Amino acid sequence: MLKLIVGAVLAGSVALVASASASPGPTFSNQVLRAPAVLPSGVTTSPPNQSGDSEPAIDFGGPNDTMAVDGLGWLPFQVNLWKGHFGDMPPAYFGAMDTSLPIQGSGRVNLGDGDADVEVTSVGTILLADLDIIFNHTGQTAQLGVSVTRCPASVASKADCTSTLLDTSGADRPWLTTSGTTAYVSWHNAGNSSQITVDRSTNDGRSWTRVASPILGQGSVTGNSTFNNSIGPIVGDPSNPNIVYQPFASGEASVQKGTSSAFNNIYVARSTDGGNTWTNKLVFHKPLFTDLANFWPSATVDAGNGDVYVTFTDRSTVWVSSSSDQGANWTTTALPGTPATTVMPAVAALNGKVDVVYYGTSPAATNVGGVLGDANTVWNTYDTQRSGGAWNTGLVSNTPNRVGPVCLNGSACPQNTNRELLDLFEVAEDPATGKAAVIYTESNTLGAPFDTWTGSDGVTHELPEIVLAYEQ
Repeated sequence: MLKLIVGAVLAGSVALVASASASPGPTFSNQVLRAPAVLPSGVTTSPPNQSGDSEPAIDFGGPNDTMAVDGLGWLPFQVNLWKGHFGDMPPAYFGAMDTSLPIQGSGRVNLGDGDADVEVTSVGTILLADLDIIFNHTGQTAQLGVSVTRCPASVASKADCTSTLLDTSGADRPWLTTSGTTAYVSWHNAGNSSQITVDRSTNDGRSWTRVASPILGQGSVTGNSTFNNSIGPIVGDPSNPNIVYQPFASGEASVQKGTSSAFNNIYVARSTDGGNTWTNKLVFHKPLFTDLANFWPSATVDAGNGDVYVTFTDRSTVWVSSSSDQGANWTTTALPGTPATTVMPAVAALNGKVDVVYYGTSPAATNVGGVLGDANTVWNTYDTQRSGGAWNTGLVSNTPNRVGPVCLNGSACPQNTNRELLDLFEVAEDPATGKAAVIYTESNTLGAPFDTWTGSDGVTHELPEIVLAYEQ
């Protein structure tokens, strides 16, 4: 979702309750990543000249298992990018990306930093998908678009990266995935229609071609999902660039369409021909108005065995659905040992090891109109990991990453209040070690000093930063 701008089980799935082992859960080291910035006029930060970051993404890829991390700049229009390898404390800061993007039209300005996702291709190219904010010549109105910035493995700075504009007609929440040198970008387009659009590149992100939509021409799924879905991250099969999966949550046609975003169905669309055609599968279903989109289902494909995983939560239970036959059949598991309230789950898997991460708090947080908790609610980042057949939960954050309410209403949160965590964070598996790397957002006032920003009005606010955590 757009960042702060200053100024009953169906479809053949089986619901199981996983058993927890008495073994301790995974443990992690923590490293705060801070990015420098030229701040807007009248704005200061502590520490000085900091961008602040939230809603981070992470990926590994290429011959040397390059790690790429991005974060949405909180104060300036920039997507901050780091590049390194597992264990770097910290990885090298690559630069402030997408501060000026291509756009046609006299006087128009195109700035990135609305949403972002990052991937590394098999040859080490970093691809950065961005939700663009396109201002008219007066700077008074704006519309949203999608772009992809390409940084080959050989480049030393952002000056040698190139950007391609994919959409300018009104967009939201782009996601990016790669398989070899094939890449896919999916996003919501056409204003509020929630149609899912997919572009594909078969040449390492140099050029892009529109393919079919996962939700159009799908009968009742189309009816349930048009104007009525929350799009999750598109994921490719690392062993076959023509196989790609698009998860999404949706409601029910003629019942809640346009009136509620409490989506009670989890679908996964599958394409085996490079996105030219799609087949949808209902993976999980709960009663009407059960909200499974907090904020969306997150998916991954295990590069070791091709198994597919999708995770989601109703804010109290975290589920993982898995398929070992390329999405034809699914089994759903309720994870054990999770906190009372959970939001924003994400998943990664490698060689049968699965890491499901999420923000959580106990006891259960109050829910007042989509705002969870109060000023005293303590949030941490957790990893429920399956290794050796057993699930174990451990803390990712060595200190609480938020103390206070969390608003889950996206851009509808009044004045972006309590949105420091925004809408997502990510986990990825390091191919070299098989260990998890988690990139999450920290924003709290528990124990000084903590990062802050002060506006021209003299009011001081929390400044969120991102934390890179390595499994030990």
